[in-house]
Amino acid sequence: MAFIPANRNLFVIDLHYVVPLDHIDPHLAGHRRFLEDNYASGRLLASGAKVPRTGGVILAVAGSRNEVETLIQKDPFHEAEIARYTITEFEPRMTVPGLKDD
Repeated sequence: MAFIPANRNLFVIDLHYVVPLDHIDPHLAGHRRFLEDNYASGRLLASGAKVPRTGGVILAVAGSRNEVETLIQKDPFHEAEIARYTITEFEPRMTVPGLKDD
């Protein structure tokens, strides 16, 4: 099974913190549970903090931008209004073997 099923695209979700880090840290446990749940469902491929820590990046797999926007609404960072999100969709044309169903 490929990580990117047929009829799905990749989405880069770029998070930018809009509050100081001391306001972010209390929400980290909930944010990580949100990520873990979405890894388990196959919606996420990778995530992590930016360097320097001004936000984070998430790689998601979805059938539409709307699907990703709905997903983000459930992120505790979004619920607490402590991060701004930019979503970039792209259709991978070239990948390592096994990443994408053709």
